Amino acid sequence: MKEFLLVFRRAESGEATQVPPSPEQIQAMMKPWQDWLGSLAAQNKLVSAGNRLESDGKVVSPNAVITNGPYVEIKESIGGYTIIQADSLEEAAELSKGCPILAVGGSVEVRAIVPMD
Repeated sequence: MKEFLLVFRRAESGEATQVPPSPEQIQAMMKPWQDWLGSLAAQNKLVSAGNRLESDGKVVSPNAVITNGPYVEIKESIGGYTIIQADSLEEAAELSKGCPILAVGGSVEVRAIVPMD
C-alpha cells in the first residue's frame, strides 16, 4: 500500500470578521470529522489524523526573505491535512469523497507521498 496526503482546502470565508463559534457549534462541526476519520481507521486506512492549520503564518522565499502570510489571494486556503494509505490514487480519491469539508464547499487535494529512500 502507498501513503497519500489529503490536503483540505476550504472556501475563503472571511473568518477574521466572523463571530467565533460556541462550544456547542464546535462540537457539532467536529462530529462529522470524527465519524469520517473513525471510518478510515476502522478500514485500516488512516495513517495520521493530521491537524488543522492556523490561517496565518510565514512564507520563506528565495534569498531568505520571510514575509507574513500566507494571504488568501484566491478563493480558498489550506485548512488542514491527513495521511491515509490506499492501493492507488483512485482508491485514495474514493476514500476522500466522505470528507466533511466537501459539505461546506471545500475540496480535498489527494497526492501520493514519495518516500525519500
